[in-house]
Amino acid sequence: MRDNGRVTSATRQPETPAAATPPRLIATDLDGTLLRDDKSVSPRTVAALAAAEEAGVEVFFVTGRPARWMDVVSDHVHGHGLAICGNGAAVVDLHGGPGDHRFVKVRELPRQNALDAVQLLRDAAPGTVYAVEQTYGFHQEPAYPKLHMEIPDTLAPAEELLAPDSRTAVEPVLKILAYHPELAPDAFLTTARIAIGDRANVTRSSPSALLEISGPAVSKASTLALCCAERGISHEEVVAFGDMPNDVEMLTWAGRSYAMGNAHPDVLAAASGSTVANNDDGVAVVIERLLSGGL
Repeated sequence: MRDNGRVTSATRQPETPAAATPPRLIATDLDGTLLRDDKSVSPRTVAALAAAEEAGVEVFFVTGRPARWMDVVSDHVHGHGLAICGNGAAVVDLHGGPGDHRFVKVRELPRQNALDAVQLLRDAAPGTVYAVEQTYGFHQEPAYPKLHMEIPDTLAPAEELLAPDSRTAVEPVLKILAYHPELAPDAFLTTARIAIGDRANVTRSSPSALLEISGPAVSKASTLALCCAERGISHEEVVAFGDMPNDVEMLTWAGRSYAMGNAHPDVLAAASGSTVANNDDGVAVVIERLLSGGL
């Protein structure tokens, strides 16, 4: 179900065949989707992205990555220069190049909601540890493992980091990362969604038990819908690609969507089609067919 661009269901609904609608926008996840496992963008994919832009089809990167991790694709944003980061928490203009990105839209996680989510999940899954992602800062608890290639700005309990009088309060919270050392990833996700309820949106993109907690109704899909509405682009005119649970709503919302050959089972169920794996340039394969009229 769709309501003013807000995605309210992860169940694909029957509708007018999207294949009859020429695409105006391609929305693609990065890790496990557009990028190969070595985090590179293959020459074939670079050429396909450029061909899409040349044909007048906008390309949006829609990722769970923070803006500061977008250097790998900053040369490929072409005309509009925009990317959706943090699972929909921010729209970023990457035209300035590495380190000079500009936040165009921020959909923050309110601090009280963040505090509620932290406590609710601590109670439901003892042993959970947290990190806090902000527009320009990254902070974590002392017990949070070294999962990311960066040094945190602050080491402190999440409750202290999220307190209204914290020194981090000058910047919006984009998302919370929650890690559990023992629970299975999908079980941890289910536990968190039940415990947190509508206080926040919970998803995951990692193969480990690492969850991403965003503001209520903030997702890749809902922010992509806002960006498309600003451009007068309908969901039928969007082709989307993804591989993990944080892509499900976007794949459901788009008129046409493709699960990668390496995708999570929930993604395979949500997408309207499938392609080969990321290491085999699955996104490029579909784009080439789209531009040649083969799809």
